[in-house]
Amino acid sequence: MMSAFGEADMVALGALIGAHLPRGVVFLEGQLGAGKTTLTRGILQAFGHSGSVKSPTYTLVEPYNFAENPVYHFDLYRLGDPEELEYMGIRDYFDQAALCIIEWPNKGAGVLPEPDLRVTVAVLQDPIKGIGRRLALEANSALGQTALAAMAKINA
Repeated sequence: MMSAFGEADMVALGALIGAHLPRGVVFLEGQLGAGKTTLTRGILQAFGHSGSVKSPTYTLVEPYNFAENPVYHFDLYRLGDPEELEYMGIRDYFDQAALCIIEWPNKGAGVLPEPDLRVTVAVLQDPIKGIGRRLALEANSALGQTALAAMAKINA
């Protein structure tokens, strides 16, 4: 699925993802400032979160506890070595009931599980329209495929 997205669109797409993928692993890929944390805000809003959402660049993970299940927001941008994830007990976060959202997943290569959904965000600069984003969503599991199919029905 590809389209030009503004910030409000990113939050709305995040809400769709959160509504249709309540557990699993989501990789968010894209350059600095592409809107990965904005997308995460939308996902968290689908779970009922109304507060601010900050990127956990220095803490690596920000937990959000909801009645249905926990959501863990990871930002691996400052990770020096994927092995550091083992020291923080990363595997414990990938509980069957949790949703793990991971920014900069390439920094955890070899340690992270395969994502159910991979979202790649590219920033577009148009001299007339300004800044927008192009997104590519890729399902890598049955759970991800089900979520994408449900989202496609809504957008059809």
